[in-house]
Amino acid sequence: MVSPKQLLSVIESTLLGRTTPTAAHRIELVHAIRNSLPSLKALLSFPPPKASDRAQVQLKEVRLPDAGPISLDDQDVHIALKLSEDLHLNEIDCVRLLVSANQEWGLLGREPLEIFRLAAGLWYTERRDLLTAVYTLFRAVILDQGLEADLVADIHSYLQDLITSGLRQRLVLLIKELSREEPTGLGGPNSESYILDSRGALVERKAVISRERLILGHCLVLSVLVERASSKDVKDIFFALRESAGEYSGSTDSLKHQITYSLLFSLVIAFISDALGAVPDKASLLSHDASFRREFHDIVMATGNDPVAEGFVDCVRLAWVVHLILVQDGNDANEIIASTLSSDVKSICSCLEVIFANNVFQFWLDNILRTAAYQNDDEDMIYMYNAYLHKQMTCFLSYPLARDKVKETKEKAMSMLSPYHTAGTHNQMIERSGHPQETYDIARQPFVSLLEFVSEIYQKEPELLSGNDVIWTFVKFAGEDHTNFQTLVAFLKMLSTLACNPQGASKVFELLQGKTFRSIGWSTLFDCLSIYEEKFQQSVQSPGVVLPEFQEGDAKALVAYLNVLKQVVENGSPIDRKNWFPDIEPLFKLLSYENVPPYLKGALRNAISMFVHVSPTMKDTIWRYLEQYDLPVVVGPNVGHSGHAMDTQVYDMRFELNEIEARREQYPSTISFINLLNTLIVEERDVSDRGRRFIGIFRFICDHVFGPFPQRAYADPCEKWQLVVACLKHFQMMLSTYDVGEEDSDAVTDQSQISVLGHSSPIHTQLPVVEIMKDFMSGKTLFRNIMGIVLPGVNFLITERTNQIYGQLLEKSVLLSLEIINLVMEKDSSVSDFWRPLYQPLDVILSQDHNQVVALLEYVRYDFEPQIQLCSIKILSTLSSRMVGLSQLLLKSNSANGLIEDYAACLELRSEECQIIDDSSVDPGVLIMQLLIDNISRPAPNITHLFLKFDVDGPVERTLLQPKFHYSCLKVILDILDKLLKPDVNALLHEFGFQLLYELCVDPLTSAPTVDLLCSKKYHFFVKHLNSIGVAPLPKRNSNQAFRISSLHQRAWLLKLLAVELHSADIADSNHREACHSILAELFGQRLTEYGIDSDMSSFIPQNDTTIGGSVRKSKVLEMLEVVQFESPDITLKSSQFVSSLKYSSLAEDILTDPTAYYHSERGDRLIDLASFRDRLCQKCNLFNSQLNSFGSEVELNEVRDVIQQLLRWGWKYNKNLEEQAAQLHMLTSWSQIVEVSASQRISFLEDRSEMLFQLLAGSLNASGSPHCSLKMALVLTQVGLTCMAKLRDERFVFPGGLNSDTVTCLDIFLTKQLSSGACQSILFKLIMAILRHESSEALRRRQYALLLSYFQYCRHMLDSDVPITILQFLSVDEQDDGDLDLEKIDKDQAELAHANFAILRKEDQAILNLVIKDATQGSESVKTMSLYVLDALICVDHEKFFLSQLQSRGFLRACFMNISNFSYQDGGLSLDSMQRVCTLEAELSLLLRISHKYGKSGSQVLFSMGSLQHIASCRALHLQMKGNFCRADTRIGKNSGDVDKQRMVVAPILRFVFSITSLVDTSEFFEVKNKVVREIIEFIKGHQLLFDHILQEDLSDANELTMELLNLVVGILSKVWPYEESGEYGFVQGLFGMMRALFTRDQHIFTSKQAVRSEIQQKADVSILRLCFSLSSYLYFLVTKKSLRLEVSDSPIDYSASAANQQPTLALLVSFLGSMATALERAAEEKYLLLNKIKDINELSRQEVDEIINLYEPQDYASSSENIQKRRYIAMVGMCRIVGYRNRLIMLLLLLAQNLMNIILSHFEDSHFPKVIGYGTPLDAKEELHLLCGKLLSVLERLELLSEDKTGHSLKVFGRITRSLKEMSFQKLSTN
Repeated sequence: MVSPKQLLSVIESTLLGRTTPTAAHRIELVHAIRNSLPSLKALLSFPPPKASDRAQVQLKEVRLPDAGPISLDDQDVHIALKLSEDLHLNEIDCVRLLVSANQEWGLLGREPLEIFRLAAGLWYTERRDLLTAVYTLFRAVILDQGLEADLVADIHSYLQDLITSGLRQRLVLLIKELSREEPTGLGGPNSESYILDSRGALVERKAVISRERLILGHCLVLSVLVERASSKDVKDIFFALRESAGEYSGSTDSLKHQITYSLLFSLVIAFISDALGAVPDKASLLSHDASFRREFHDIVMATGNDPVAEGFVDCVRLAWVVHLILVQDGNDANEIIASTLSSDVKSICSCLEVIFANNVFQFWLDNILRTAAYQNDDEDMIYMYNAYLHKQMTCFLSYPLARDKVKETKEKAMSMLSPYHTAGTHNQMIERSGHPQETYDIARQPFVSLLEFVSEIYQKEPELLSGNDVIWTFVKFAGEDHTNFQTLVAFLKMLSTLACNPQGASKVFELLQGKTFRSIGWSTLFDCLSIYEEKFQQSVQSPGVVLPEFQEGDAKALVAYLNVLKQVVENGSPIDRKNWFPDIEPLFKLLSYENVPPYLKGALRNAISMFVHVSPTMKDTIWRYLEQYDLPVVVGPNVGHSGHAMDTQVYDMRFELNEIEARREQYPSTISFINLLNTLIVEERDVSDRGRRFIGIFRFICDHVFGPFPQRAYADPCEKWQLVVACLKHFQMMLSTYDVGEEDSDAVTDQSQISVLGHSSPIHTQLPVVEIMKDFMSGKTLFRNIMGIVLPGVNFLITERTNQIYGQLLEKSVLLSLEIINLVMEKDSSVSDFWRPLYQPLDVILSQDHNQVVALLEYVRYDFEPQIQLCSIKILSTLSSRMVGLSQLLLKSNSANGLIEDYAACLELRSEECQIIDDSSVDPGVLIMQLLIDNISRPAPNITHLFLKFDVDGPVERTLLQPKFHYSCLKVILDILDKLLKPDVNALLHEFGFQLLYELCVDPLTSAPTVDLLCSKKYHFFVKHLNSIGVAPLPKRNSNQAFRISSLHQRAWLLKLLAVELHSADIADSNHREACHSILAELFGQRLTEYGIDSDMSSFIPQNDTTIGGSVRKSKVLEMLEVVQFESPDITLKSSQFVSSLKYSSLAEDILTDPTAYYHSERGDRLIDLASFRDRLCQKCNLFNSQLNSFGSEVELNEVRDVIQQLLRWGWKYNKNLEEQAAQLHMLTSWSQIVEVSASQRISFLEDRSEMLFQLLAGSLNASGSPHCSLKMALVLTQVGLTCMAKLRDERFVFPGGLNSDTVTCLDIFLTKQLSSGACQSILFKLIMAILRHESSEALRRRQYALLLSYFQYCRHMLDSDVPITILQFLSVDEQDDGDLDLEKIDKDQAELAHANFAILRKEDQAILNLVIKDATQGSESVKTMSLYVLDALICVDHEKFFLSQLQSRGFLRACFMNISNFSYQDGGLSLDSMQRVCTLEAELSLLLRISHKYGKSGSQVLFSMGSLQHIASCRALHLQMKGNFCRADTRIGKNSGDVDKQRMVVAPILRFVFSITSLVDTSEFFEVKNKVVREIIEFIKGHQLLFDHILQEDLSDANELTMELLNLVVGILSKVWPYEESGEYGFVQGLFGMMRALFTRDQHIFTSKQAVRSEIQQKADVSILRLCFSLSSYLYFLVTKKSLRLEVSDSPIDYSASAANQQPTLALLVSFLGSMATALERAAEEKYLLLNKIKDINELSRQEVDEIINLYEPQDYASSSENIQKRRYIAMVGMCRIVGYRNRLIMLLLLLAQNLMNIILSHFEDSHFPKVIGYGTPLDAKEELHLLCGKLLSVLERLELLSEDKTGHSLKVFGRITRSLKEMSFQKLSTN
């Protein structure tokens, strides 16, 4: 069975939604109704207590239906039995209530009474939901809600069946039963009187029951319209009415009164609807039963003793009469009159006599229609009541017998009522105690009451007058032959009511304009005014003559006339009313006379005020007449200030207020005076004087009306609040119209000076708005009086609004007061700094009394008027931003808990609304959400912490949130986001709810508690909505754009929430680990088999098998990308395209150039302020057509209005399109965040990572290349592509996550997860299309170029560059037989991919080159750099020299050389711009170097032929660097970071390029003097001698990597070309020899250290030094072999006269160095061999051994120690392979170096003249040295012979041959001699 809550939710979502319910909704509704039929038929009938069930509960174990056994403790048993006794419920059901209460609230730790109240409240909530569901169904059938007819018919059928089965009888029975003091009703004498409702608020049980009875009463009324009432139903309802009427007389409870009204109207509607429905095919049920008619007539005619009950019976009698009239079996009127003996006619006559005798119409007025209870009832029910009263009276007045009776009462009234009475002078009026309009001592006449009764009906529902000929006929009848003012006044009052719509106003005007009535008409009104004015004028002009007395009858008649006039002008057609009353001067002429009654003056001014809106000309006329005729406003000195007293008393408004109205305690004249002035002032458009011209009016209202209003006495409370409302409107108008600012900064200074002088400031210097601000900011009269209105509190206002007729006026007063307070707080900050210390900001004034703050904030509870709630929320928003200790203030005042519940209730009520609030600024839910969001970052504890129930007494960050335990905004928000009901209505609530949670999750204080709550198993919040809103289709733009915008923002904030959790989650915590797993599984289409148990990714199993380049099922992350891929709305549409007139479009554009024409929405979007735009347009149009309103034609006026409306529509569309575009970008940005966080931080949690990354990359590129993709979106998408590409590159060489065993194999290292060739090609193609998109920017292309470079790197490095190919070959041979073939296949695949990439580029070669070259030549420095690197990459994939020829033909290479030669620093190279130019220079050099390397000698030849060396030699960057380095003698490379950058970015690239050019040096041309390459390189060296010298002089002991590279480059260049230079003046040869000696004599253990492991940096340094040694040995070998250089055997004895040439290395030094190389080779080979064996045996090592290897060989631990052993083994294996790679390179260099050394020695030994070249000592000494040399050499050679290829990993054939040859020569040298 469907629960009541579910039933109500389904009914409301289907029937009350803004859109037409779908077929699925309708099916769900029908299903819910059918399943709920049993509970609807037995409405509020529950199983009673049962002895067996009670015994089961007492046994403490209960089994609920569809649930397991539940154990109870003593407290549970006690509460369950107490619930059963108090509510008359079955004991098992009471246990169910306790279980439900625990699920809803969490009962642990609560007191038993609180638990009881919560459970009882939950039961009453279920009852309320069921009753509301029934009520909603009835409303859907009876009220026109725009539902489809067939749906209404289906519901109607169900309701008919329910009523037929006894629902109506059940309703009547419940209304009676629930009023009794017994467990099933109000409760027994020992029952608990209070419950806790669904919001946790303590409410009285009787109030809940009364509300239920009222809903039942409304259902009863509506049921009569669904299915006609039977005779039994009517009698039951009538008896229930009698019983309820007995309660009415002694009660002030509005709910009880409304229940009585529902019973009364059930009968009225039953009689009227039954009789009106008596058509031939469906006869009247009631009248068809003659016995019922007789029986009921006897019942209804029986009299009782209770006058109130009799009054209600009279009302039933009236309806009964109408019923009998309508069902006279079709007899016409003559037959009815003739049938005097007819029983029905007799019944009618007898009833008519009784109802007229008892004046039932007056009872209707006094006890029903004019009561607060009736006026505060449900609006739809009031409309229905009035509609059937209208039908009742229409039928009644159309019946001949009734008309005769009305005529009889009219004649009686004419004869009984006196026609004259004198109003008298004001002194006489003061002496009378009665109200001028009160009744006389004689009883009210039925005819007068009838007229007022008709007036009351149509006053509330004027549309019922449409086509109502009966009423207009009655009007003509009632308007004839009035002989007294009472009937005339009543008749005119009825006319004023009938003129309450345009049709009625026009008809009333015509009635009084024509000759319909002999003595009633407009002429009568104006003639009477003129006559009295003439009399008064004559008396004034005659000395000593007293003003004639004003006849009270005339005064009341004039008041009635004026009310008709007011209604006619107010509601008349704007076009017609301009011509109705051309001369209104007579309305003003009586205003200045003392003896005119104040209430008449009030009526005159009220009528005049309606003419203000007729036309601007009429407004000016009214101002003129007021100044001419009305009483002056003479404002004297303020009380309490010394000044000159007025010599004579002036009859002005002060006199009338204080001397006339105050004595009578009635203030109609003053009220009308202020209202008229307010009406006039609000229409003023000239604000240049800032209201200075109204200061007299303001001072009168402030000092004489509003100031003393609390001390005045009032005969009628309504007048008190009317007066207050008029004053408050004036103050509000002044505050909203005029501003204060810096220009008012001297107001306080002037005031202080005046105060010293002891008198008030001159009135002409005052400004109303400034005076109001001063009053509030000093806590004076206005502030005190307004706080006096507000301080009684919200409960007082609710009581008065519900029970008093003036409640609405009090409500208006409170609203205006709150609005004024808000306006003051908006303005006070702009002047508070200038006005201190005399005046303080309003928040300071308020904080002086905590009760003031609390009273203002508690008005959020007031739900009768939403504007009051809005004002209260805005006040809290302002105070929370200003008052740091506001939370503590509320806690100390013991009002915090109440406010928390009030704001939560307000938010919950808003979420239950069914209508969309278009303006978010008046949406209380949005304002509360914004309030909570804005306060998050404010000092703790703040309002957000308080309202969300964080711990405000301790550290906020340690809060344990329990939203189910406390009713708070957090509980409501989580419920709203959990259900996401009414997504279109609550779109903004959902959006800001997600935003609030996101802000809480990123705030340092609230982050931990919030994230822990959302991760808890109670919520599983993070993935709950990925299906519901994440991938749901977007609403259509043309149907509901606002919903579409909010939907995008909702998804954005949800994705941000997920990204926060993925980014910051503590994986060690099971809840967070489970949340991350579930998020990733939902996003990327994988599910968990061991949910949240193990962090190992073996728990993930992919849902679908996928293939590279496509998948069976798209993951949600890609679906969300598709959601956001739509064409952005156009925001470039100009206003000129909306309007045809350029004049007005240019006006609009001028207005929008002003920044103040815009505002920032709650989302931060900069939108057009449409209200300001409209006002400015109107102002501009008036300036364009200055005489338009006065003299222009109606056609011109309409044209201007149409243009303004079109421009406003354009502005609205522009705003919405801008908001949608921003929302689209917001969602895409959030999507990118979660993708990047997932890819960068949590990718290891997923399988098929390469496939996932490929799909994301492909999707991002597709989207960025789409024509619908905006530039900003393309930037975001390209950034995502960069991340995915980077992770794809990393992913190939990280631990393979798809393995399930604990072992790894060597094949894991090079069997990388490389994308297929097709997938790579698709990426490149999509990337090219994205780069060539139509709309682009440098920022976007920089990212796209970076992505392109990353892609090329991905394609080039198919194998891990840290693991040499030789190592891979070695490992692969051991793993499988065809390992070499596998590597060959990889090489083949890489070559094929390179060719495919080139082919793709060739298809778009011209477009790509045009774009890239344009950027490289014309772009900014940063984009130039990126473009050059792109060209570098294109050269890398070039085939057939295509791109080289393109660059040549376009002149790009020559332009590069020109840029290099023209390079200069403008600021010494210190600025960012200079560094960017250096980067560009580096990129240009890199491109040239790439050409040289890519195309070999041919490429170098091309560059050399273009004069590359000359251009580079002239580069100023190199010269500046040289100057910088040599500014001090001891400057070294690396000592300054700036110098290091320039060395790396300028010197090193240039030297690299020069070194590449040396490849053109052909040794065969050694003796060719014309070798141009050599000459130019030598010239370059000579031109930069200082640079070369400086590098050669670097200290090798602390040289860094860059220095070593520079040394290698310099030595390499010199070794290539300097042998060709004959001159020795530059000293390079000595420098090289000196370096040889320094390196060859280094510690022999430098490469053979026995320390555990050399760092990676040290190993790189070893390789660099060996490369340098090899270059030097090559240079030495060149000299020995080509220039016949011969070295000495050993160093000669000390010879101080020896030349520098003796710095040459000796053979002994070479042999010694060769020995060091042999040792290094042995060590390196052994270490490499051992590491390879360890790699093979990696799976046999223990975890401790693996960890030791990682610590030794891995500089960074890429996996935590808690990772599984498989991953740790993989990391250890890769680390060892990297070290093996370094060792392998070291071995290769050692072999080559040793080979060079042996060749040098061998060349000497092979020279037959070698011994003769020794230039010192004796031949014997030379022989001995040679023998010693050979001996040492032989020992080294023997060691070298022992090297094996297995250990070194290199072929040793050539090496061995040289070794053997040298060994033989050594033996020969030893054997010779």
